[in-house]
Amino acid sequence: MRLPGPDVHRIRGLFGPTAPRRGQKMALLSAALLTAATAATAGALLPGATAPGPAVTSDSLVMGAAVADRDTAAKPTRPAVPAGPAEKTLDTSFEYQINFYYCGPAAVHNALTARGIDVSQQDLANGLGTTVHGTASAFDTTRMLNGAIGSQVYQTREISDEDATPAQMDQLQADAVHAIGSGYAVVANIIGGATDADGVWHDFPGGHYVTIIGYGDNGRTVKIADGSGMYGPSTYWMSTIDMTNWIATRGYSTVA
Repeated sequence: MRLPGPDVHRIRGLFGPTAPRRGQKMALLSAALLTAATAATAGALLPGATAPGPAVTSDSLVMGAAVADRDTAAKPTRPAVPAGPAEKTLDTSFEYQINFYYCGPAAVHNALTARGIDVSQQDLANGLGTTVHGTASAFDTTRMLNGAIGSQVYQTREISDEDATPAQMDQLQADAVHAIGSGYAVVANIIGGATDADGVWHDFPGGHYVTIIGYGDNGRTVKIADGSGMYGPSTYWMSTIDMTNWIATRGYSTVA
């Protein structure tokens, strides 16, 4: 499965000249969530008042919007965070990308080494269809991961809009804990800039691929292996909210 059409906005080159630059995404609550939070706060100030809507579990990244009528409200669809350790990092054999457009092959290589599978970046590039414009999409990294493993364990999740939703942030949290807890890394196709936990700005206006090799705080933070070598250490931590926004308009390969 591939993303539709020869749209230049979908090209994933690290420095693709035709890809649009995307500014820094801020991990803010949506207007709906702010309204709900305000209503809940106001209700807490009134004697006997109760904030409407379903209860929010402590493991969730972002509070869901309040629902006016509990009796008619649909059941929450927020994914549950799998049970497991509060933090985990996979053992991998890290490689930097061997040229400026092999970020996709490098990210897939680093993910596969968590399973004890060592495939060269050149062989992966051939299978991914990587060109000087990069690797087309997360659908290609999913296909290549499954092919190298020999089983359909990976699936692709798309985040199509410019800004990730709270549900998508919760989904990445659950996916990171599930995949890494099961011994599989996550490969993410990102674009634009994001700030890591140490305050370092990472900017890839033409798009980039990285590997999520660990999580902390029950999935609220993720550890990223970055083959670019452009912004300091090869690994760094980032909030899962910021990571989801970094993926927005692209997608990621995770364990089904």
